[in-house]
Formats: sequence, structure tokens, C-alpha cells
Amino acid sequence: MSVIPAALATATAVGGAGAAAGLVLPQRPRVPVVGVLTAGVGVAGGAAGVAALGGDRWADTLPGVLPLAGTYLAVDALAGLFMAVAGAVVAAVAVYGIGYAGGHGPHGLGSRTAQAVLPLFALTLVLVPVAASVSTFLVLWELMALASLLLVLAEHRERASVRQAGVWYAVMTHLGLVLLLIGLAVFAAEAGGETFAALRAGAHAVSPTVRGLVFVLIAAGFTSKAGAVPLHAWLPRAHPEAPSPVSALMSAAMVNLGIYGLVRTGLDLLGGGPAWWWLGLMTIGGASAVHGILQAAMASDLKRLLAYSTSENMGLVLIGVGASGLFAAYDDRPLAALALAAALLHVVNHAAFKALLFCAAGSVLRATGLRDLDRLGGLRAPMPATAGLFALAALGAVALPPGNGFISEWLLLQSLIHGLQVPGVAVAVVLPLSVALIALSAGIAAAVFVKALGVGFFARPRSRQASAAKESPPLMLAGMGLLAAACGALALVPGLLGDGLDRAVAATGLPGSGAVSGGGLNVRLADISASLSPLWLVAALTAALMLAAGLPRLYRRRRRRANARLWDCGGGPPTPRMAYTATSFAEPLQRVFDDILAPEQDVNVTPVRESTYLVERVRFQRRVPDRIEHRLYEPVLRALAGTGQAARRLAGGSVHLYLGYGFVGLVVLLLALAVGW
Repeated sequence: MSVIPAALATATAVGGAGAAAGLVLPQRPRVPVVGVLTAGVGVAGGAAGVAALGGDRWADTLPGVLPLAGTYLAVDALAGLFMAVAGAVVAAVAVYGIGYAGGHGPHGLGSRTAQAVLPLFALTLVLVPVAASVSTFLVLWELMALASLLLVLAEHRERASVRQAGVWYAVMTHLGLVLLLIGLAVFAAEAGGETFAALRAGAHAVSPTVRGLVFVLIAAGFTSKAGAVPLHAWLPRAHPEAPSPVSALMSAAMVNLGIYGLVRTGLDLLGGGPAWWWLGLMTIGGASAVHGILQAAMASDLKRLLAYSTSENMGLVLIGVGASGLFAAYDDRPLAALALAAALLHVVNHAAFKALLFCAAGSVLRATGLRDLDRLGGLRAPMPATAGLFALAALGAVALPPGNGFISEWLLLQSLIHGLQVPGVAVAVVLPLSVALIALSAGIAAAVFVKALGVGFFARPRSRQASAAKESPPLMLAGMGLLAAACGALALVPGLLGDGLDRAVAATGLPGSGAVSGGGLNVRLADISASLSPLWLVAALTAALMLAAGLPRLYRRRRRRANARLWDCGGGPPTPRMAYTATSFAEPLQRVFDDILAPEQDVNVTPVRESTYLVERVRFQRRVPDRIEHRLYEPVLRALAGTGQAARRLAGGSVHLYLGYGFVGLVVLLLALAVGW
């Protein structure tokens, strides 16, 4: 008997109970009760996902929920992978959130509204992959968007920037919804049904032109949710301004559903397509990876840096998905399976280390009230656990062994390198370029997280708030510890996911990836895990032994030399002004990529009142704007603002004028009806 329906029913019931508890409970018990129930949603949803990855399948129809269209639900291994990831992230972040929201009182994440919406948001993250019809999917997708929007606005009374981020997020997420609605509606109309089974069966009858239109529309909608360029503008605004547990859920779980929708629709329902689909997707992925990591390198806001890093990692996943579709278009299906397995594995790895990074950033924000790396520093001593956990997650983000991000990026590179055997000029150009972009983004990512870790935790404190920081409460550390354990398990024994990934890839119609052979390639994820895990275990044990042996000696030496005064040539001890800031650390990279980043600078000279020849103050300001926003969004916003100003002339206050508008509108309507008749 399938455990999936029982697990989903439990998640739904617990999520509803959590929402009710958030509405009715008084302030003191509200946060822990809602946190426990939200964690229960994650555990139940994750259990359903794990069961699906283990080979369990389930489908059902609930005709009374959506009366006009019916509610169609189905779970296979592909849906199970994303459910398991979302459930695990929700469970760990919910534990973390109890400690985080407990210090905010009745405002922000601790407010009645936020606590009522949080379990519903967690529930939608688990249920979106369960949808098996266009109507069901779009309803759950919109509920997820609305719930996340309310959580982004949780602290709108405290900062005006939160309201601005909410507006951007609301506009961009509903733009994506409109694109999905049009694309899926056209697909359903042409295929003769709106259930996923009907779409899958009728896709072959859709003309190539309509199939291409459908793919372009849904790709734009789903990549917008994934934070890919050029529809990424909401991500670096919403993620930093949302409460940190919400940022972790959005960046480690919600953006993954954009990838899920793309894989489900492009590879499964449409059954793949011509090469130009996937070349375009790889182009978007490569641009997102490089643009995201460059903007992260320039950012001094810690959470904004992590948000742009999410855009970079989703770009890498899009390269893998695009490569999979490209190889399938050239009928090299085993290689397509390997590329898709690498992309899905990176989704899992990214969820683990990015959730931990955002939680660690939230601990820093809670302890200091600051996100600006230029004002942080010296946090390693007062917050050693947070610093160590941030370092562990950063190791995964830079894709260096033994970090958990290494194996998935290595597999992605292997699939691209072996793909050079596929014939075609476009393939011969795009694949080496993709390898170069992945290598470039990995190199810059190393600099980004050296900056974040070194400037934020190991430099000297550069503000009073950083000097007064204290370690996070136990519940926050417990939540981060769960995520750190997931990072460690994914790094040391990735082969545990081998069979589940095999089934998830097979659910798209590609051959299983557990044994991928073709053109001299023979890769088994379990074999990779078996060959690498002993080395990494030895390295980890060696590092632990060295740390255990060295810390007591270091502590004794520190105590012995605590009062020693060293000769400093009369210069005095170093001050925080002598250390690198995040801005100065990034300046060499900024110079290298000056033509791409197009930094802006302003020098404002203020003379004294008595004479213009004497200078009172010189202010130098240099900023690196998002060039895509500067070139794409700002002209559109200016045009809309100008149109709005011009349209104000139509509202002159004259009743006769308004009656004239109504008469003209009526005439136009009658003419349209007459022509249509």
C-alpha cells in the first residue's frame, strides 16, 4: 500500500493546523507551536518524496476541490525528488525559525499574519510537484506566490525597502504567472485536454510552431521563478528583505520549482524538442551563472550576495537541463540522462548549502542588526559555531572537495566534455563555451565566499554592533546543524541518491542514469561515491584529529602570550581601517570586468561658505549597478511613468468629458460586436 497519500494528507492537515494556530494563539506560544507544525509539514512532505524516490507511485482525482476543472494529483520519482528536497529544507528551517522569530516579538516574522502564512507556504512548496493538471498546477503555483509575497512583506513597517521589494516581487511573479497561463492554455487547447496525461498523449499532435511557442512561454515563466536573467530582478530585492528563514525557503526550495516545471513540461509533457530550444536555455543558464556571480562579487550586502549566488547556481542547473535536452535532440539519450542527473543533483546540493548560508546570514543579522559586510568583521570569536557552519556551506558553494557542490558540478562538466562527440557546429561551439563559463563562475565564486567569510567573520570588528555580537540561540544552531549534516552526507556519500536520481531521470522518459554508457562513457554515481568517499573520510578524519590536537596547544599558547607586547616599530596595533573591506576586496575583480559591470562613480566637492577655493568636504561614491536592470528595466519604467503622467490629462474633472469617453467606448463595443456577428 502506498504511503504517499497518507503522508500528503498528514502534511495538509498539519499545515492547516499551523495556519489556525498562527491566527488564534497568543504571542508567547504562537512561534514554537507554529514552528513545530511547520516542521511537521516538511517531515510529512519529505516522507512522501522519499517514498516516491524509492519507487512508490500514486495518482488520484479530487473532483470537489476545483468544481470546474477537478483536482488531479500524481506523484512519481521526479516529483518526489523536489518534494523530498522541499520537505527537508522546510523541516530544518522551521526549527531554526523558532529561535529566530522568538526574538522579534509580535512584529516581523513573529506577527500573527506571518505565522499563519508560514505553514501554508511550506505546504505549497510540497504540493506544487503533486499537481497533475494545468488548473491544479496554476492554482497551487499562485498560492505559493501569494504566500511568499506576504512573508516577504512581513517587515514592511520597519523598512521602506521591504515595500519596494514587495512591489517588484509581486509584478515579476505575476508576469511569470501570465506567461505560464498563456503557454499552458495554448498547450492544453492544442493537445485536447488539461491533465498531464492528456498533454503527454496529445503532444505529438501539436504543430512544431505551436510547440515552439509553448516552450518559449513556459521557459520564460519558469526561469523567472528560478531567478534566471533577464527576469531575475525580483530575486536580489526580495530575498535580502524577507526574514532570513523565509529567504532560506525561497532560495533553497521555491526557486527549485521553476526547474521542476521546466523539466516536467519541456522534457516530459512536450517530450523534448528541437536543438534551438535547448541552446537558448543553455544561453540563459550561462548568462545567469556569470552575471549572478559577478554581481555577488560586487555586493557588500551579505544577503544580496547570497541571492545573486542563487541566480548563479540556478544558471548552472539550467545549463545541465539544456544540455540534457540538446543531447536528447541529437538522439544521445544516455548522455542526456547523465546531464539531467547532474542538474538534479545540483538542485539537491544547492538546496542544502544555500539554506545553511541564509540561516547563518540570518544569525549574523539577528546578532548585529547588520547585513553590510563593510561594517561587520570579527564575528568568529563571539559566534564560532555560526562561523564554522557558514564556512562549511561556503565550501559547498565554491564546488571544491570535500564540499557537497563539487560532485554535481563535476558530473555536469563530465557530461558537457563527453558531449563534444555529438555532431553539429552549434554543439561544437556551445559546449566548450559552457565549460568555460562554469569554470569562470566557479573561480569567481571562490573569491566571493572568501570575501564573505574573511571580511565578515575573520577581520576585525568595524562597528559597535559587530563588537557586541553574541552566538545564536540553541534552536537556531540546531536547525543549522541539520542542514550542515545534510551537506556532509551529500559530500561524503552522494551515492545514496543514485537509485532515486535514476528513477527521477527515468520519469522524464530518458533512460536511467544509474549506469550511463555510450560513446566510451560509463558512469555510476554509486561508484563515484565509493571511490571518493574513503578519500574524503580520511581527509575529514585527519582534519578533525589535527584540529583536536592543535586547539589545546593553541589555547595554551594564547593564554601564555595573552599579556605579551610585541615590538610594532612604533606604529601601534592595527585598526579596522587597515583591513580589507568587502568593497576593497572586490575592486580587483571590478577592474578586470570593468567593461561588463560598467561601474558608476560620483565625486561631490563641497566648498566652505566663505570661499569656493577652500574645500570643506569631498564625497566619493562608487556603485556597480545591475547592468541588465539598467539597460532593460529602467527604460521600460521610465516609459510607463511617462505614459502615466500623460494619461493624467484624460482625467480633467469634466463630467461631459467622462460621458464622452463612455459614449465612444460604447460605439467601439457595438462596432466590434457588429463585425464579429
